[in-house]
Amino acid sequence: MFSENIYINSNFKNKIDSSDINADSPSAPPKKITTHESCLRFSRVLFISFTIYFLLLTILFSIALITLFKKYSQLLEEKAIIKELNYTRLECTKQHSFLKDKVWSCCPKDWEPFSSHCYFTPTDLASWSESEEKCSSMGAHLMVVRSREEQNFITKILRSDAAYFIGLSDPGHGQWRWVDQTPYNENATFWHPGEPNSDHEQCVIINHQLSRWAWADIPCSGKQKSVCQMKKIYL
Repeated sequence: MFSENIYINSNFKNKIDSSDINADSPSAPPKKITTHESCLRFSRVLFISFTIYFLLLTILFSIALITLFKKYSQLLEEKAIIKELNYTRLECTKQHSFLKDKVWSCCPKDWEPFSSHCYFTPTDLASWSESEEKCSSMGAHLMVVRSREEQNFITKILRSDAAYFIGLSDPGHGQWRWVDQTPYNENATFWHPGEPNSDHEQCVIINHQLSRWAWADIPCSGKQKSVCQMKKIYL
């Protein structure tokens, strides 16, 4: 009886020891990363690299565009300044300024002031288009007559034995246009009687005949004097 109990207890102890050994045994090693997971990780890194590269290119391109735009703006400003500095001297008068911080109104030397504009008559003879190019090279354009007062002013400084191109022309069908896009106002025109009188004469001169100054249409290719006009320079 006693020996049987010892045998049972011995078997029970062996079972317990065996279970303890199994519990303390080390766990299985982790699985290795598969080839598919490695490809996914590489693709993700490649995508991020390309994205960063594209963003850097975009930023550099934007900086280049901004730099070019600034340089272009500076060139335009310098060109405008140089055009003004081409005049050897300005003749200025003090004014009751309607422009803040602008005290003097100026015209280039040898130009005549009237209202808000300056006027000049080149000495050479030229066609209408050549005359406009000449005025444009001085920062001006052929004269635009806006009122009777302006017409009377300019005729006082012109020679009565010459004719002068002004900035009025007809591209066709009697559609008269001013060179600076000022609307043509039939109520502020100063034609000689019977003028304009020909569809083939599409440019306008101002001249003195029959004891009066007025306009006449002539061929644009004719060689005449001209009147240039520009806005006053305010300092």
